[in-house]
Amino acid sequence: MIRLKVKEIAEAKGFSMGRLHRDAGVDRKTIQRVYREPLSEISTVTLDRIATALGVQPCDLIEYSPNPPRTPPAE
Repeated sequence: MIRLKVKEIAEAKGFSMGRLHRDAGVDRKTIQRVYREPLSEISTVTLDRIATALGVQPCDLIEYSPNPPRTPPAE
């Protein structure tokens, strides 16, 4: 599972949603979605814009946790 850490990093750096939206040049609704739904999908271009505005690498905004193994259905 991939989770976006945009909200945590932005808050740690003193960015509000409005400031991040303006500095990154990303639609306000996209920033709101990323804050509220950290498992949502965004494009690599958007990820790069957000990372640049925050002064971090795109990989810093991503947290990866392997999915638990699937159990076969019971018969």
